[in-house]
Amino acid sequence: MSAGVFALAGLIFWTSFNTAKGVDIRSDDPLPKLSDTVRTKNSRNEQLEGQLSGVRQDVDRLTRQGDGVSPAERARLDALDKAAGTGPLTGPAVDVTLNDAPPNATALVPGVPDPQPNDLVIHQQDLQAVVNALWQGGAQGIRVMDQRLISTSAVRCVGNTLILQGRVYSPPYRITAVGDQRKLRKALDDSPSIQNYLQYVNAYGLGWKVGAQKRTTLPGYSGSTDLHYAKPVS
Repeated sequence: MSAGVFALAGLIFWTSFNTAKGVDIRSDDPLPKLSDTVRTKNSRNEQLEGQLSGVRQDVDRLTRQGDGVSPAERARLDALDKAAGTGPLTGPAVDVTLNDAPPNATALVPGVPDPQPNDLVIHQQDLQAVVNALWQGGAQGIRVMDQRLISTSAVRCVGNTLILQGRVYSPPYRITAVGDQRKLRKALDDSPSIQNYLQYVNAYGLGWKVGAQKRTTLPGYSGSTDLHYAKPVS
């Protein structure tokens, strides 16, 4: 158990900031058929995640009862558990909400061309920009919608829907980061990708809202931590 926690904690320090790198898809065509297929699996995935979370809590409880770990070692393991994102995290937070523009939106700025359909929806690159900026700003933990991110989490979009850790979401998208609020806001302000997104906000009315909470609690990640990768066919 200790080795697994140490390995997972180490992985987050090295890879969290690079979590959601991807391609610019603001001009990509939507994939409604694939989106519909994924949606049919969403309810089942939520049910399985709930079962997995319950089993994991039972395993953790039983492990604590008989693992023979000293109080100091237990405190260190709990700290690593929190760093890895598998434990709850409480502290001051910054909230960012992104939303599609109205479907009948027109240009709000003189001289700007009328929008194309892809100009009016949130894309993967927009969500990635916010998540990466918050990591850059020193976020101790991030939640997208109702799920905690860990080092292997990836923000992916199909059409104008978000797919995160096997579940599907529609806008508005809410991202919450626990950390130093001043540094988190500065990181958002300094991000070139977010500055680009804000041009669409001003031109076509895409949604953008930044707020703060004095104290909030992010849930621990409850999904699988197994790494899945392609294998060559022999």
